[in-house]
Amino acid sequence: MANKSMKQCNICEDVTSEGFYLFLTFICSKCEQEMVHTSPEEEKYQYFIDRLKSNRIQEMLM
Repeated sequence: MANKSMKQCNICEDVTSEGFYLFLTFICSKCEQEMVHTSPEEEKYQYFIDRLKSNRIQEMLM
């Protein structure tokens, strides 16, 4: 049985207990570190923006 403190990251979709909530969006520590160290010029930056936007739209529909 899975630990109740385990959560699914809304960015990478991995299941972990390490991370934080940004409003209702859970972000794992791994993605947090990657986001912090990604410059706006990098392709991965837009991926993070898109994932956060899609989660924000889902939150508003709840």
